[in-house]
Amino acid sequence: MREFYENLQKKLLKSLKIVRSYDWLLNSYVLDFYVKDHWSKFPGSWQQVLENVMPEDLCYILDFNNNIATLQTWPLSLLTLRVLFKELCIKREENEIRSIYHFSSLLQHPKLKEIFVKGVKRKKRHELEFMASTCVEMCQNVAVDFIVDFGAGVGHLARVLGFGCGIKVCCIEMQDQLNKQAEEIDKKMMALINKYLPPKQAKTCQTPTHVNLCITPATAPEAFLQKIQKSLKLRKDDYKFGIVGLHSCGDLAAVLIQMFLHCKQAKFINLVGCCYMKLSAKDTANETDQGYPLSQYLSQRSLSFLSYEAREISCHAIEMYKQRLAGNNYDYLKIHSFRAAAERIIAKHYPELRHSGLKSIKHCGNIQFEEYFYRAVSGLPLATIPAENLLTAITQKDLSRWRQIVIYYTLRLFFGPLIESIILYDRILFLVENGCIVDIKSVFEATISPRNHIIIAGKR
Repeated sequence: MREFYENLQKKLLKSLKIVRSYDWLLNSYVLDFYVKDHWSKFPGSWQQVLENVMPEDLCYILDFNNNIATLQTWPLSLLTLRVLFKELCIKREENEIRSIYHFSSLLQHPKLKEIFVKGVKRKKRHELEFMASTCVEMCQNVAVDFIVDFGAGVGHLARVLGFGCGIKVCCIEMQDQLNKQAEEIDKKMMALINKYLPPKQAKTCQTPTHVNLCITPATAPEAFLQKIQKSLKLRKDDYKFGIVGLHSCGDLAAVLIQMFLHCKQAKFINLVGCCYMKLSAKDTANETDQGYPLSQYLSQRSLSFLSYEAREISCHAIEMYKQRLAGNNYDYLKIHSFRAAAERIIAKHYPELRHSGLKSIKHCGNIQFEEYFYRAVSGLPLATIPAENLLTAITQKDLSRWRQIVIYYTLRLFFGPLIESIILYDRILFLVENGCIVDIKSVFEATISPRNHIIIAGKR
């Protein structure tokens, strides 16, 4: 375990040193590309080679496992980074995980299977299939009386585990309306189960319990446990439970880790994070914010700081962008160039409105910049800018440089897995520092669910 701990420390330190060397890139905005001339900040060797690279060739820089021959002509410093990232980043290729259908025949019952996924989109179905499987395997390895599903929504995961696998689930959801919807679906599910299953089999199904509760950093473990005990009608405190957080947003992931460590009854945690930009990140080693860093090792190092912009880029779907780069749909890729060209116009005519939130406009093959601009700034004073002030020589030049901005954006995405790995390594390190046995697996298919890592931890 000590070797594992020290290896994590080395990876974190090496990763953060790389990040510090490219802060300007990670902390910049796409919309400032022309205003601040981001292209000029790349090393000359990068500019010289990348200037002639086609968008479809860029997708290989985002794939650390593909060693095509053309990459050999790229700048050595960029190729070195690619090798380092392959070593340092948590693998995104999914591990071999058994589907939940391996554990439950009920989920494939001809009369019941559709209600489990009714109204559930493809992404969520995929996540339910493999998060539920991970939970069942943990329950087989660690004896618990029930699972607590934080941020349960309308209870899709809880029904798969409760009705499909016979595991008692307590759902924590802050929106009471979602709890009410969940209870209505549970009633319909139970009615169908009683209709189509023999009584003996129906008795093995567990109806989820839905609790209206908002979990924050200020929530005391004692108050949480009292709420759970009351809701489940537990008379003693010798029960055991597991914690599940499926895409716990921002600080909630850190809160659940703290809750897991401070509740003696909590025996395991399965955690998938998301929205890292919403973490309350520390600016200095002396601050005590909740979200990042958590580990004692990183908390003592000012080097550990990650900006909002850096954390935001780690949340992008790089596999999906790779598909766009490879798809030869260049018109689609030009949308960032339109936004950056619009920002230069805004900076000139209404500098006080720089970095304003504009309306999101999907790029289609025949949209012209003028149409894009007026649709994007609708409702703002910018809509009064005359058309002749839009298509100036400067704007035309900016729009002709769209490939440079695609390269710039791709290189920012290139760093995304490294930033995400730093955040996840910090959480793992924190759990290890507190005596836990920890593993991390890439469970979801990244093209379907980009935040595809599950941290799995148990107490010794």
